Amino acid sequence: MRRRPGIGGLQKAAAARDQYRLLGENVAKLRTDMMKEQLATFKSQLEEFARKHKNDIRKNPAFRAQFHEMCAKIGVDPLASNKGFWAELLGIGDFYYELGVQIIEVCMLTRSHNGGLISLQELCNHLRQRRKKDREAVTEDDCLRAISKLKVLGSGFEVITIGKKKLVRSVPTELNKDHNQILELAQGQGFVTVEEVQRRLSWTSGRVTDALETLLEEGLAMIDNGHKDGKCRYWFPCVSSIYSSIGSET
Repeated sequence: MRRRPGIGGLQKAAAARDQYRLLGENVAKLRTDMMKEQLATFKSQLEEFARKHKNDIRKNPAFRAQFHEMCAKIGVDPLASNKGFWAELLGIGDFYYELGVQIIEVCMLTRSHNGGLISLQELCNHLRQRRKKDREAVTEDDCLRAISKLKVLGSGFEVITIGKKKLVRSVPTELNKDHNQILELAQGQGFVTVEEVQRRLSWTSGRVTDALETLLEEGLAMIDNGHKDGKCRYWFPCVSSIYSSIGSET
């Protein structure tokens, strides 16, 4: 018959468990302290790197993107505030603040044309035209970072992905799955017809018409009914390269 452990054995087992627990806590604390020390070293090196390459960070878009990537890896956000070390050292907060203002201006100027939904590529083209005289070029990555800071303005100003395109929305328009599918379909030619949507998506004519009418009411589509075949074309400026090239000239 197997003997059960006595009181002494239970006490020894409890003491051993306490020792293991304390050892584990000490190891965990040691690792945490080492990580904090390493992180502080990394931040110090990052600050030195930023001082040394200040001009490159501001003027070279590819270099700036790599700098942001390095910051993200150690939990540093240079855009968290317009005040403090990073803002004073790089003026990087001012750079994105100015870019954000220009993004708002472009979205407002083109809203009557595209209903408040503009492709990220077209937005960048507008910004490059505006900033031709500046030596600080902008990339889609810069635009995405600036837009992320515009969310504090409330509804609107967010990036959505439809098909292969990134679109910037500056109005609180709610697009459902049907609207997104039509926009994705329109990316091929810039427009769709009722018949095409019915055939490609296997929808009823009522479903197609309802979705297209909503997109028209929201200002996201333009109707063109001057064709010999009698079929109405529903154009979408936010995904049409034709309308994008026209818009970049204005």
